[in-house]
Amino acid sequence: MTGIVDYNAGNIKSVERALAAIGAEYRISKDPRDLAGTERIIFPGVGEAKFAMNELKKTGFDSFLRDWAHSGKPMLGVCLGSQVIFEHSEEGDTTCLGLIPGVVRRFPADFPARGLKIPHMGWNDVHAKNGGTALLRGIPDGTNFYFVHSYYVDPADPTVVTATADYGFPVPCAVKRGNIEAFQFHPEKSGTNGLRILANFTGVSLPAGMQGGASC
Repeated sequence: MTGIVDYNAGNIKSVERALAAIGAEYRISKDPRDLAGTERIIFPGVGEAKFAMNELKKTGFDSFLRDWAHSGKPMLGVCLGSQVIFEHSEEGDTTCLGLIPGVVRRFPADFPARGLKIPHMGWNDVHAKNGGTALLRGIPDGTNFYFVHSYYVDPADPTVVTATADYGFPVPCAVKRGNIEAFQFHPEKSGTNGLRILANFTGVSLPAGMQGGASC
């Protein structure tokens, strides 16, 4: 059973539809107690870091996620959920969960002058780094995934980066530290290859009808 953390700042419906599409069992809840017995959790998110941290504190998910990180059970962060697992975000000068050492930085101010838009939005190639991750198993290196973000993660330990995307520089877009993995891009909005990531995470087989290029 996969738990989905609902803290009023997540792309919950997209994740729910994606898990339903691959036949993975899941449970969504705003109450950490409902997810305590699940085997793994997905920590999604869209929006602003300070709002997200406030909601995590209100719901009790801040302490739940810290405890989960120490439990050894798998956690997958997505988009904003890949950022607030770090120590600090420049967005709103926000103290975050501190599950992985490092900070979240805004893209450089000179990006527009260089022809690079902020936010970084759309499809971008993703390339494995430091040996990659098993969650990308079965997906060719350089595959496109869907991004929407104005901030990027900057881990204190560069070896936790498992994939990068080229957007002005090699932007860290996947990280792994122990039982915690996270993607800056949206697997749940990235078609069949995104569904394959979720299938790899949940331990289900991707349905035969999804071996092509269908989008969720």
